Amino acid sequence: MTDEIQHKSSPANKPQNPIWMLLFNIVLPVIILNQGRKIVPSRLGEWGPTLALLVAISLPFFYGLFDFIKQKKVNWISLIGLLNISVTGSFALLKLHGHWFWIKEAFFPTIIGVAIFFGNRLCRPFLYSLFWNAQVFQTGKIEAAIAGQTSPNQPGNLELKKLFIRATDLFSLSFFISATANFFLAMHVFLPINPLLSTSQQDAILNAQIARMTWEGYLIIAFPMMFFTGGVLWYLIRGLRRITGLELHEILRAEVR
Repeated sequence: MTDEIQHKSSPANKPQNPIWMLLFNIVLPVIILNQGRKIVPSRLGEWGPTLALLVAISLPFFYGLFDFIKQKKVNWISLIGLLNISVTGSFALLKLHGHWFWIKEAFFPTIIGVAIFFGNRLCRPFLYSLFWNAQVFQTGKIEAAIAGQTSPNQPGNLELKKLFIRATDLFSLSFFISATANFFLAMHVFLPINPLLSTSQQDAILNAQIARMTWEGYLIIAFPMMFFTGGVLWYLIRGLRRITGLELHEILRAEVR
C-alpha cells in the first residue's frame, strides 16, 4: 500500500446524486408498494400486488445497475445491494414470509462487514480505495508532508497505513451494528401472515411489510449509521493531521469542507 499511497492520486468517479438515489431506492418503491393495488388497473385482479412488487423492486435494481455501468468499475457494496433487492423479490414471489426476511435483513450487512474487515488485511483498506483521491483530499500536500518526515524506517508511511487500517476496522463495525439492528427491526416488521387469507391479500400485506422495512430501515438504521460513518471519517482526518502536521484546510479539498 505504501507505493500506492505515494503514487496514486487519481480522481474519483462522479458520486451519485443523493436526491435521485433516495427517490429510486426509497420514495417511489414505498409509494408503489403501499398504493399499488389502487393505481394498477382493476382488470389485473389478484396480479395487482405482484405487479406492484415487481415494479417497486425494479426501480432500485435498475438504478443500481445503471450506476454500476456508469462508474465502469466493480463496486462490491452496490453489487451486494443489487443481490439484496433480488433476494427480496425472490422471497416475495416464492411466498416466503417472517423469519426468512429476518435472516435476509441481517445477512447482507454482515457479509459487507466481513468482506471489509478481511479485505483490510488481504489487500488495501476499503476507506483508502473509497476516499484517497484528489477530489476529497489534497493528496499532493499530504504525500509531500509525509515524504518530508520520512526516515530510514519510513515511519510516516507506516503510520498512514496503520491509520487507514484502524479507520476501516471501525467502518466495518458499523455494518455489524446495522446487521443486528436490521434483524430486530425485521422481527418487528415481518410478522406472520394469516395463511387463511387469499393469495392477493397475503401479497398485499407482504408488500406493506417490505415498504415499511424500506423506509423504517433508512430512518432508524441508515441515518444513525451515516453519523457513525462521519465519526470514522473525522477519526481519519484527525489522524492525517497528526501524522502530517497539516491543518484541516490543507488536508480536505475546499468543495468537501
